[in-house]
Amino acid sequence: MPGYKQILVAVDLTDEAPQVIERAAELAKVYEAQLTIMHVIEPLTFAYGGDIPMDLSGIQTEIESQAKAKVAAFAESLGVPAERQLIIYGRPENEIHRAAEQGGVDLIVLGSHGRHGLSLLLGSTANGVLHGAGCDVLAVRVQATEN
Repeated sequence: MPGYKQILVAVDLTDEAPQVIERAAELAKVYEAQLTIMHVIEPLTFAYGGDIPMDLSGIQTEIESQAKAKVAAFAESLGVPAERQLIIYGRPENEIHRAAEQGGVDLIVLGSHGRHGLSLLLGSTANGVLHGAGCDVLAVRVQATEN
């Protein structure tokens, strides 16, 4: 079995993100693979439409700053160098596919919240990533963390 050589872990930076990163790090260690940590920031105009009567650049800058700090902290604990820490703006599923393709990734790891009904299988981002990926995708079922 050839295993995985390039693993991309896409995190949403919620309290459950460490569960996903830990699983990806375990796999990277087992397969002696390179690990890349990625977070996608959806521009506020995506979430609220383009007709917002205020300048959101300051808020967007703060969101990016916090994301960089969180990703860097995860990366430091795992020895992931800066060039394999990605903070990208866009739609998560599209940007994850693009990063995986450009990086020669053979496994994408992301979190999936256990839900009921149809969404029990995967959340919308995980589902979008799964259906457009050109490589294996591991959806880690995350457990809600206690505050």
